[in-house]
Amino acid sequence: MTTKPPHRGGPGKGGRGSGAGKGPPKGAAGRGASRGPRPAQGRPERARTGPRSSALDAAQRAAQLRGDDRDARAPWSPVDAEPDRPAPRTRSASAKPAGAKPANTRPASPKPATQAAAGRAPARRAEAAPAPAAPVPTRREQRAAASATLASGVQTLSVEPDEDGMRVDRFLTARFPQLPFTRIQSLVRKGELRIDGKRAKAQDRLNAGQSVRVPPLKLDVESARPRNPVRDRDDAEFVRSLILYEDQDMMVLNKPFGLAVQGGSGTVRHVDGLLEALAGPDGQKPRLVHRLDKDTAGCLIVAKTRLAAATLAKSFRSRAARKIYWALTAGVPKVRQGRVSTYLVKDEPTEADARMRVAKHGEEGASHALTYYAMVDQAAQKLSWISFKPVTGRTHQLRAHAAHIGHPIVGDPKYFDVENWALPGGIQNRLHLLARRIVIPHPRTGRPVDVSAPLPPHMAQSWNLLGFDASRYDPVVDAPED
Repeated sequence: MTTKPPHRGGPGKGGRGSGAGKGPPKGAAGRGASRGPRPAQGRPERARTGPRSSALDAAQRAAQLRGDDRDARAPWSPVDAEPDRPAPRTRSASAKPAGAKPANTRPASPKPATQAAAGRAPARRAEAAPAPAAPVPTRREQRAAASATLASGVQTLSVEPDEDGMRVDRFLTARFPQLPFTRIQSLVRKGELRIDGKRAKAQDRLNAGQSVRVPPLKLDVESARPRNPVRDRDDAEFVRSLILYEDQDMMVLNKPFGLAVQGGSGTVRHVDGLLEALAGPDGQKPRLVHRLDKDTAGCLIVAKTRLAAATLAKSFRSRAARKIYWALTAGVPKVRQGRVSTYLVKDEPTEADARMRVAKHGEEGASHALTYYAMVDQAAQKLSWISFKPVTGRTHQLRAHAAHIGHPIVGDPKYFDVENWALPGGIQNRLHLLARRIVIPHPRTGRPVDVSAPLPPHMAQSWNLLGFDASRYDPVVDAPED
């Protein structure tokens, strides 16, 4: 019969774990003396020190809610001081009677304090001073910043909603007035300007949201010179003296002969620069909507707001604007009322004011131009008063078409090529072309605005010498619209 050996440490004979008649193992006395009696579960008993949320913690939280402890508060909390309030009384663990059950070790619920703070928060928020708004840069500062960014490197511009439908060259002229117009045309022609990653032409139209990539350019930094109050006052008075029509959205100026619309090489005084004198406190100035040649007088529309400028520009593109020009031409046309339809292209594409010539359909750079004309009166079979009604708006369109039908405009240095022709006595050798009348929908109401300009001094002198009556009926009014 076999027997099972005793368990190690059990009460067997000679076992190492036998405790019969022997003291505790080596080192046991030292450990037991230091730790004291062990509980039945084998874990040390936790000291019963009361709740974890002591009276000091509660007092600190109450001080934070009152605003006394400002450094510990959240940075978005109001900083207004409030009257001191007594801290809420909190029962400490030492105040409990003997034999009471151990208190719950979870922290006290902060609901009462939170509700009290919520009741006081509106008052503190109402007293807090609003943060000062960041100053809005003026239009002049925005243009200077844009020019500086342009000179520093490649820049991607985003087309704003009120710039929708704007031509590429005019978009860059508006954004970077320091950039010469010839430089803009060079950028577009060389393909350095990209719209949504694709090459563009100067006459292409932009859509809101498109991105325009502009290459790095070195611009001449314009020295910041203070505005001259006397000069600004004189310029403002001069511009106001030209106004034929004005309201809160637009105005129509009577542009005089010899005054350029925009600046260029060697041009210092121009309409666009004079409009600076009418700029508001925010730097916003009236904007040009279309252009006239330097030597063409008459109606010039200017928008007072950016929205009005975009709306009026769309009226020109959609041909909703009707324009009538008066001119004094050489000779008398055989066909008294007619229609001129050609394609026009620049002789020198790199020049901004190059001469236009009649081109064939499909020729590179050629654009279709359509003009209706009617002879109003004539003098001695040598001079004619012709009224033009352009449907399209090409550069030098009327001057080129007048020369094309063999009756160039008197005083035209580019297109007048009649041989052996002498200027009649008393008539000045100046361009006899007037933007006589314009009818365009109002940018806000849509109702037509009809404005007529008087004859400039040199044309009025010629009309008097030739016996033309400026109040005579103009037959071109009945010409077709397209």
